[in-house]
Amino acid sequence: IVSTFRAAHSSHVDPMQAVAQCLAALGRNDGCTLGFVYATDYLAASLPQIVAALRAETGIADWTGTTGLGVMANGRDSNGKGEGVEYFDRPGLVVMLAALPAEKYLLFEPVHGGMPPFERAHRAWLERNLPLFGVVHGDPRNPNAASIVAELSAATGAFLVGGLTASRDAFPQVTSSIVEGGVSGVLFAAGTDVATGLTQGCSPLGFVHEITDAEDNVVKTLDGEPALAVYQKAIGEILSRDLRRAVSLVHAALPVTGSDTGDYLVRNIVGIDPQRGWIAIGDEVATGGRLIFVRRDPTAAREDMVRMLGRLTSRMKEPPKGALYHACVARGRHMFGEDGAEIAMIREALGEIPLVGFFANGEICHNRLYGYTGVLSLFF
Repeated sequence: IVSTFRAAHSSHVDPMQAVAQCLAALGRNDGCTLGFVYATDYLAASLPQIVAALRAETGIADWTGTTGLGVMANGRDSNGKGEGVEYFDRPGLVVMLAALPAEKYLLFEPVHGGMPPFERAHRAWLERNLPLFGVVHGDPRNPNAASIVAELSAATGAFLVGGLTASRDAFPQVTSSIVEGGVSGVLFAAGTDVATGLTQGCSPLGFVHEITDAEDNVVKTLDGEPALAVYQKAIGEILSRDLRRAVSLVHAALPVTGSDTGDYLVRNIVGIDPQRGWIAIGDEVATGGRLIFVRRDPTAAREDMVRMLGRLTSRMKEPPKGALYHACVARGRHMFGEDGAEIAMIREALGEIPLVGFFANGEICHNRLYGYTGVLSLFF
């Protein structure tokens, strides 16, 4: 269904100048009807004005997006130069336009918890269009964000991608207007041809453990032993001497039931009780579940990125027309030591396709909230 994509970027410190540079790079709209916009949190306070200017100058009413600690693009600058860029810790604005029949997508306001209001408001469109794909943005301050994503995917039947807003202070989302507090975005009708890939940023340490005693987000024992003792065995004697440093490098991961690719959800270790030997992680756990420890690993992350790109390209029957990339804030320069490493790998595999994305506070893929991953979506 989608026939045209255009992407542009700017690092101008003045928000309106950034908009002007992006518009100059985008050129003609060519019938585009939907816009994606991501801005670094340096521009978060100006996002209402940015979106208003983009709507006024392009004539495109429908926009979706949010802010991140970093943004990325594979597109043109105001001088017409095509390049892949990442903007971290400085002003950055990326914009992509898509041509799509207005009846073939649905922008929706934030879901703050519970599906009935959403289903009542959009039942007719959902039944008529049977959406198979959606791009969503969530508020990290909402404790139900992960469950909302799961329920939204179940209620619509759509494979969701996106991420949680990442910012130092403001948390705006764009769904034509500026919103916040829940999960919002855009659903695409059946017939929109999209392929997605997930790449992990951590590699497993040891084997999968059984959670033999847990309460809420606290893991008390693994395989019948104190959870902290099992963690210390996994990280080794040297790291065990400095647990504060250890938890910044080695995390917990929850294996995805039924995954045929060994998929897992990485969760930070948020607390340690040395006296009891308990550890607390950033998700609820239950006795009888499974857990594995994983380590942030730039080499493994690069290899997995190449693997993911190889799997996507092997499935392609034609070059993609446009793309979105949603990555963890711990990736980018923090993972690979330099700006632009991931965009460079994408460009090497796929060429100069229009692409925009942001570095998120949690990545969304299908019906789950991930960490330390990258999610690439290709439109054909």
